[in-house]
Amino acid sequence: MSIKKFQYKKQFKLENGKKLRNLEIAYHTYGKLNKDKSNVVWVCHALTANSDVSDWWAGLFGKNDLFNPQDYFVVCANVIGSHYGTTNPLSINPTTGQPFFLAFPEFTIRDLAAAHEILADALEIENIEILIGGSLGGQQALEWSISNPNRIKNLIVLAANAQHSPWGIAFNESQRLAITSDRTFYANHKDGGSKGLKTARSIALLSYRSYESYDKTQHEIDSEKKTDFNASSYQRYQGEKLVKRFNAYSYYYLTKAMDSHHVGRGRNSVKDALNIIKANTLVVGIKNDFLFPVEEQKFLARNINDAEFAEIDSFYGHDGFLLELSTLENIIGAFIKKNAANKNQKNLRIA
Repeated sequence: MSIKKFQYKKQFKLENGKKLRNLEIAYHTYGKLNKDKSNVVWVCHALTANSDVSDWWAGLFGKNDLFNPQDYFVVCANVIGSHYGTTNPLSINPTTGQPFFLAFPEFTIRDLAAAHEILADALEIENIEILIGGSLGGQQALEWSISNPNRIKNLIVLAANAQHSPWGIAFNESQRLAITSDRTFYANHKDGGSKGLKTARSIALLSYRSYESYDKTQHEIDSEKKTDFNASSYQRYQGEKLVKRFNAYSYYYLTKAMDSHHVGRGRNSVKDALNIIKANTLVVGIKNDFLFPVEEQKFLARNINDAEFAEIDSFYGHDGFLLELSTLENIIGAFIKKNAANKNQKNLRIA
């Protein structure tokens, strides 16, 4: 499925009051919208993912998977600031005719949700049957469900939180310190900050995985080895891998957006904000998630009306929301089936 582009004709006003002209949103769709437009599944992607959900969440999305395009109309939009097609720091600034780089305005999770809302309007999608996202994607899904609660019918949030924690912000700041310590970051070049980005990814990976996963996958067999350990080469490899597909400027801004996440901002309190959500909600936490501890998901489930909570134990830590596909398919499938049955019973009573 090829990438599609939507250009917003008006100025896009950010939460901080700044404006983006000619906002372009890259997105993918899979399947067909049914007659009553009741089969929409909208996916909010994580930090460095893209809008091709079948690429990074295969096993949940794809032919013969839980979210089969033969049954659902799946939409995934690339977020503002991302490297994969939506307006970002490497896009051309209409004021100067040159790439934005560090002149790009800061944005928040709330802005990302607002852009989804605009695209949904453009696609003439009035209701989202299922809204799903993990990590930064889950933060977007929560914001959207609060900003327009009547539009979202079923909400699935994985490994996310109501506000980003001091712990999470500290990890992100450490990564930005690595990026900004690379002098080339200020050179206004598309490859600026690449060495810093490599280091940032190495830092991030430690928060995504677990002690157990490293002990198992990077364990040394040779007891005589004194240097160039498996874990060392693995960190270098993962850093280089991201540098080949992403840019330091997008990463810098997106981590700042994650830090900004706070559903209670301007809404009295976090609990008051979560109480606005009307969607049938499933919250999934990962028992050994180092970055988004499971207590954060339990908090969501306690404070969203009638929300369901499920906990999984993953060898991979936080990354389990991307990798524990069989377990997630069972949990999410049961949630969807239950709410579909409740919906049918309600319709029969009305009839």
